[in-house]
Amino acid sequence: MNFGIIVFPDVEELDFVGPWEMLTMWSKLAGGPEHCLIVAEKREPVACAKGLSINPHVSFSDCPQLDCLLVPGGMGTRREVDNVVMTRFLADQAPGCTTLMSVCTGAFVLHAAGLLSGKTATTHWGSLDRLRALGDVNVVEQRFVQDGNVWTSAGVSAGTDLMLAYIAHTAGEEAAAKVQLQAEYYPADTVYGSTASHERAPAYVKRPGPRFQAK
Repeated sequence: MNFGIIVFPDVEELDFVGPWEMLTMWSKLAGGPEHCLIVAEKREPVACAKGLSINPHVSFSDCPQLDCLLVPGGMGTRREVDNVVMTRFLADQAPGCTTLMSVCTGAFVLHAAGLLSGKTATTHWGSLDRLRALGDVNVVEQRFVQDGNVWTSAGVSAGTDLMLAYIAHTAGEEAAAKVQLQAEYYPADTVYGSTASHERAPAYVKRPGPRFQAK
C-alpha cells in the first residue's frame, strides 16, 4: 500500500504529524502500509504554519499512484483551493485510491478537487458554516466522519483520532490497539473552562456523546 499525506505552505503541523505518527506506527507494529509518503507540489522544504519545516519524500510529478491520501488543513488551504496544480493532482490520484481523507480545513481542498460533493463531512469548528455554505456537502459536527471511502475530521488534534479509527476499520481492533498502546494515546475526556458554552463550539463538545459518524 502507498499512503500519501499531502503538505503545502502554511499547513497546520499537528493536522499531519498526528496522523503520520499513527500511520507509521501501524506500519512498524501491525502490518500497515509499506510506503508512507509526505507529498508536496515540489520536492523542497515546506514551511508549516507554526514554523516547522518539512522535507517531502516525493513531489506531485514523481509521486506513485496512492492507495490512500490525506489532505491536512491550516491557513494554507485558503490558497490551495485555488491552486490548479494541487486540485488536478488530487483529482488525478482519486480514481486509484481506496480512501480519501481530510483533516480540519483540508476538506475544502478535497471539495475544490471535486471529491467531497454529495458527501457527509466535517471540518474545524470555526469553518463549519463555511463548509455548509458550499451547498453540496452534508455537514455534521462530529470528531470525525466516514462516508463510504471518504473520511473527514474536525480540527487539528482530531486527525489523530481519525487515523486510529481508520486503522481499526481497515486492519481490525487489535491492530489499532497495538498502535494506541505503543503511542500511549488515551486522551482524557475533559473539557476545560467555558469551552462548552462557546456559541460556536461544535455539537459534540456541547453535548457529550458519540464523536464519530459512519455512513
